[in-house]
Amino acid sequence: MTSFPHSLLSGYRSFNSQRLPTEQARYRELSERGQAPEIMVIGCCDSRVSPEVIFDAGPGELFVLRNVANLVPVYAPDGAVHGVSAALEYAVQVLRVKHIVVLGHAQCGGIRAFVDKTEPLSPGDFIGKWMQMFETAAQGVEQAPQEPIRQFLTRLEQAGVKRSLHNLMTFPCINVLVGRGKLQLHGAYFGVAEGSLSVLDHDSGEFREVTDSFAG
Repeated sequence: MTSFPHSLLSGYRSFNSQRLPTEQARYRELSERGQAPEIMVIGCCDSRVSPEVIFDAGPGELFVLRNVANLVPVYAPDGAVHGVSAALEYAVQVLRVKHIVVLGHAQCGGIRAFVDKTEPLSPGDFIGKWMQMFETAAQGVEQAPQEPIRQFLTRLEQAGVKRSLHNLMTFPCINVLVGRGKLQLHGAYFGVAEGSLSVLDHDSGEFREVTDSFAG
């Protein structure tokens, strides 16, 4: 019999003795009336990029979907199993969220592997095909002469956020609600080393870093 990870048991005991007592009423309320978050965050499954931590969110405040490289596929009702599309459908049509945020980040392993054409893209049954979705996002993003690899990767990571936002609009239920002003789509980018957050300005197409004076 395998043993449950000690770090998780220790973390739960800390949660149970410190955080839970201050939020017990909130958990009871959520258990009775269900969740009703207004914001969905689509993020990477990278362990360094937790939306709940970055946005200091409490229980029930965010509906979070995480996958490799925070990718959103195009709408494809082909009868196959689509986890991302199912979560989007649930968030939009059942929970009726008002905002969807695509959260990219620095040092994304999936995108670095896509550039280097190395592990973890192959061998494997799933990851290589999944990252093929990024090919469209990468089109037109070329590394300039003498451009540092980190700067190039940042541009690719941010291009991935933009492509996912574009793909969200291929979903009829999202497209209609955005057109009616009942749903807003946002792009964001987290700098792991600095802990910085940048938000996509849809008018300029540039990411603007959030500061104390940032108005949104």
